Amino acid sequence: MSSSAQDSVQGKAGPLSGIRVVDLTSMVFGPYATQIMADMGADVIKVEPPAGDNTRYINAGPAPGLGGVYVNVNRGKRSVVLDLRQDSDKEALRRLIATADVFIHSMRGKAIAKLGFDYEAVKAIKPDIVYTNCYGYSRRGPDADKPAYDDTIQAECGLTHVQQLMTGEPEFVATIMADKVAGLTGLYATIMALFHRERTGEGQEVEVGMFETMASFMLAEHASGMLFTPPLGPAHYHRAVARNRKPYKTRDGYVAALVYNDKHWNAFVGAVKPAWATEEFSTLEKRAKQIDRVYGLLAETFAERSTQEWLDLLEELHVPAAPLRTTDELFENEHLNTIGFFETVESRHGPIRFPGVPTWFSETPGRVAGPTAELGEHTDEVLEELGMARPVAEAGTK
Repeated sequence: MSSSAQDSVQGKAGPLSGIRVVDLTSMVFGPYATQIMADMGADVIKVEPPAGDNTRYINAGPAPGLGGVYVNVNRGKRSVVLDLRQDSDKEALRRLIATADVFIHSMRGKAIAKLGFDYEAVKAIKPDIVYTNCYGYSRRGPDADKPAYDDTIQAECGLTHVQQLMTGEPEFVATIMADKVAGLTGLYATIMALFHRERTGEGQEVEVGMFETMASFMLAEHASGMLFTPPLGPAHYHRAVARNRKPYKTRDGYVAALVYNDKHWNAFVGAVKPAWATEEFSTLEKRAKQIDRVYGLLAETFAERSTQEWLDLLEELHVPAAPLRTTDELFENEHLNTIGFFETVESRHGPIRFPGVPTWFSETPGRVAGPTAELGEHTDEVLEELGMARPVAEAGTK
């Protein structure tokens, strides 16, 4: 891609400026990883089949194929439609790979191999390529070709189990956590491989499994006593699953507060003087052994005052506390707006207010690189860059 073309799409800012990513991912896992790459300055070329990524059509948007979830995780990318059942489109992809630093896909291993774009085939085109596989389950195990979606992985990794320990019912969490955590893992794994290539010139194949990612994520704290031989207890962190661990109901609403370590505990007890705050609860070690009971006693006390009274007092005591906000309210949050978290990008359908880059760089800041492409919007542009302009009869089609 010429520097002028890249400037028009991505700009010069961002630590990944100059990196080209060929993106054959769909849904949210892979696209979330490559969205962050685009925000960080990479030229991300999203290769879609003629029908497009299914996520284009699953929720509200300003035009068909521009649903909100799709728009957010595919912003700033260029959309190219290739029908990889056609030899001419396979050749276009091969030429594109020859210009790329990263090839990332979310097909099953057998499917990408059948198309002729497994790691060995891609490496033959670009020997130093970083090739990232986004799988549901590692292809190295017996579940390699099982289908995987966020809900099924939440169930399999133990997330629904720990929710049941807390609430009494197995539940999904109200966010597509497995997709997004796996996306972040795919991002850091790819960037690590690029770092290795920068030092050695050597490309490599990377595998990121959603199930393995979420098993690691869940067991960070929940491995607990099962880490040891012999086991010293079950695989769950008892504070996290305590039935009374929930926002405290106040006289007129709710408040989230963590009266936990000894400094915060002593400040709270000194100011509020609840009758139940005896020597039995005087240290974190003592409280930790009966944390659910502690949460229950705190809940009784929080019911005695209003939400604002508690927020004012806890702020004065430097005890962590927060009101309960809706996701709608995030768009008007004073802190987020003061730091310029939201970025408004003009599009043919009007301005789009994106949640922006959550990280800050003093020298190479990221940004939302542009609006989300219509299906196949950049096909002609990219083919022309590759010296493969389509016949006149096909020009203008997607």
